[in-house]
Amino acid sequence: MKELLLYMAKSLVDDPERVEVREIEGEDGGTTLELHVAPEDLGKLIGRQGRIAREIRTIVKSVAQRTGQKVTVE
Repeated sequence: MKELLLYMAKSLVDDPERVEVREIEGEDGGTTLELHVAPEDLGKLIGRQGRIAREIRTIVKSVAQRTGQKVTVE
């Protein structure tokens, strides 16, 4: 999941070198992926009314379900 999120984020921003993803294992067996980008690229990942961010979460969640994982994106 981490590689998928990195690929999508790097494709959308102007400064792909500053894209970072941290994996945090939860107590319930789920994983949280924290996405960090340059401040000037933040709007490109959020999109109008949060549409791009919502779609990124949907894609990652869909792939995670197919592989039997529980993943959230922040």
